[in-house]
Amino acid sequence: MSTTDAPAYEVDARNRVKRRHDRGFYDHETVHALLDAAALCHVSYVIDGQPYCTPTLFWREGTTLYWHGSSASRMLRNLSTGEPACLTVTHLDSLVLARCGFNHSADYRSVMAFGQAKLVTDPVEKRRALVMMVDRFFPDRTASLRQSTDQEIKATAVIAMEIERASAKIRAKGVADDDEDYALPIYAERLPIRTVIGAPEPCPRLMPGVARTADLAHYQAGRLLDDALTDAYAEAYKA
Repeated sequence: MSTTDAPAYEVDARNRVKRRHDRGFYDHETVHALLDAAALCHVSYVIDGQPYCTPTLFWREGTTLYWHGSSASRMLRNLSTGEPACLTVTHLDSLVLARCGFNHSADYRSVMAFGQAKLVTDPVEKRRALVMMVDRFFPDRTASLRQSTDQEIKATAVIAMEIERASAKIRAKGVADDDEDYALPIYAERLPIRTVIGAPEPCPRLMPGVARTADLAHYQAGRLLDDALTDAYAEAYKA
């Protein structure tokens, strides 16, 4: 658990890691790094007493999280006036096979972020956010694209959520059996899991002479997606 004086999210009953406190981190550096290395999140919220959890692309600007969707989306309509929400991301790093079922586990890195989700209604902020929805992943790409029409902008809703509380939880332990179990003749191992970028598949209807562009430089076959997303974020938001 972070004990430094670096900026950190306040800890209370909402975000405190209840079990295995040693795996909990609340500092901005750890939390933000895990968010920036992810593309897909899950947003949880409640409508009329019914819980929902929706997967969506997202991005971070400082301590604000953004995501988007159809203006007709039930999730976005519900969150549009400012509702409590929880956004989560998870990086699965391994499956762990131990010598008993109780000690089977997984290595992972995860974040839970809490706040009040609100619809972005200012036209200038919304257009800027929709640019970063693309450029956060593919730096400066939007400038080379056909510009979105007013109708396309209208059909897309953007939600912003200032992070009020957040916690990261990390397991990086591998096999961890009870001491007496190491003497058992039972096979155990750690299975590393990585999300790796595959070979690009150009659109079959590309115009002749249209080549892969510089905004895709971070996305090379065989590269870890975590690394590509982290580097793209750093370039998109470079000072």
